[in-house]
Amino acid sequence: MFGYNDSLGRWVQQRKRPRPAMRSLHARAVLLVLLMFSAPFAGCFGETAATGLPDSEDLSVRPDLIPGGEWTTIDLKAARDMSVFLPYFIQDPGSLRAQNSTVFDLMEGESVSVSVLFPPRNSDVVMLLGDYGRTNWPIRAADESWMDWTMDRSSGSAVMVAPNEDENGEWRWVIPAETTGGDVVVKQMTTEREQRSDLTEENGVNASGGWLNGRDVYEWVDFITDETPDPTDPYDGAVGYLDRWIGNGNPAYEDAITYFEGVMVGYGLDVQVHRFQSGTLWAVNICGYKEGTVYPDEWLVFGAHFDIAPYATPPTAIIPGTEQQGYGTRTGAYDNAAGTSMVLTTASVLADFDARRTMVFCLWSSEEEGLWGSSAFAGDLPDGVTVSNYLNLDMAGINYPGDFALSVYLGPDGTGDVIDQTGMYHLAEWIGADAFDLSYQIERGRAEWAAGGESPLWENNYQDMVAIYESPTARSDHDSFQQIGVATLGWNGVVDGYPCYHKTCDKLPVMEEYMATDNATGEANLVHSWDIVTWWAVYAFLHMDQAPVPNEL
Repeated sequence: MFGYNDSLGRWVQQRKRPRPAMRSLHARAVLLVLLMFSAPFAGCFGETAATGLPDSEDLSVRPDLIPGGEWTTIDLKAARDMSVFLPYFIQDPGSLRAQNSTVFDLMEGESVSVSVLFPPRNSDVVMLLGDYGRTNWPIRAADESWMDWTMDRSSGSAVMVAPNEDENGEWRWVIPAETTGGDVVVKQMTTEREQRSDLTEENGVNASGGWLNGRDVYEWVDFITDETPDPTDPYDGAVGYLDRWIGNGNPAYEDAITYFEGVMVGYGLDVQVHRFQSGTLWAVNICGYKEGTVYPDEWLVFGAHFDIAPYATPPTAIIPGTEQQGYGTRTGAYDNAAGTSMVLTTASVLADFDARRTMVFCLWSSEEEGLWGSSAFAGDLPDGVTVSNYLNLDMAGINYPGDFALSVYLGPDGTGDVIDQTGMYHLAEWIGADAFDLSYQIERGRAEWAAGGESPLWENNYQDMVAIYESPTARSDHDSFQQIGVATLGWNGVVDGYPCYHKTCDKLPVMEEYMATDNATGEANLVHSWDIVTWWAVYAFLHMDQAPVPNEL
């Protein structure tokens, strides 16, 4: 993430937007109340007589121990005629693509096997049971978990079954509806997430298993920023990939490009290194492509900048007014080896996935100079290609569950007084409240944003704070895609309140120091932080691949 350069006394970004005036508390409160009712009204439970509903024990689920956070096959068997609403991602056996939810009609004695992705960070899962052939179903509100909804079913909305729109798709989709269809029976179950045997709670073992996990991200960051001397490395003299300063002929940066190009090739992606130059502006991006099988000319892009803040003062110089040495860094652990590592982790699992839209995983250059890399990419799309959505990973890690806020920001921001991107806002809440069981933290973040806007979230200490909001700030690569009309979603932690921002001390051990809390080590909190953000990005992708989120401006 780029911003004000204290040592140079100027803004690095030259085309920044004017910041809107502070929103009024009243306007925000009205907005948030209206937003909670933006989905179709559900109606009351009991719209139809709830006679003869199946009992939860009439549906058996195997295996007894159900894994969370990974694709797993479960068997459902009905002891009587019933319909079963499975409100999680499943893989359709015909199209082999992920879809959000389905409904099965099962006769007595009938069974079905289904590949399902249960939440990675919420062990309480549900299925809804109703009369055989039922079409309409209640669903939870976006800002509550399924378990919250089971305890108070007065909120939420409704869905109905609809034909599968995928070629060769077999299992029905669900779409918004006006009525719930009446009462349902809830079958509650618990899942258990896999854990590595070589780790403890101090290492974040609870976020070390599954389809993807925060521990893998941590180990990527540790590797990229490893300063252990390597006398055989002529580029940066270290085991890791340091000195990632953008510029023509920087051998350390070129060495990193070659390495991570190879990593993406190893994932099975079609990798392209894009080089752009216009006058004195120079950029080189590494992008891995997995072509979509339905809409190949619609690109869903994941991005993080790979470059780091270059030295603008000697590394040993003390910056006036701070206790930190030197503007610029060799390692750039937080800004932005963290985002780079999350893109690589995401690419490693999605590369084998059959997506409708083309997946593009990019490591941008020249972000610190003013978004040159992502701007060049967004302004040079092939003829006929559009970007359906963009996901940005920049400076995420020093945030919840540490004593800092996790910002989940979306845009483009329009009026500054209301949330314009209601669909993206709803999606971000929907994912966070249940898959990660963060409804309480999201509620606190909503109130804090309403009271003070974005700046305090980037500067101050907080506990249990996850803020989802529309951001007016253009200090990272999401702005390049908003400039071409794309709806975006991104994540970051503390920014201006982090004393090692763009400083020599931006290292992984320092991040651990800042993330330590009374009940967990800094290492464990970092692992869990990266687990939340990386999973959030992947869940967003699965939703956006099935149904892109439009720019509502």
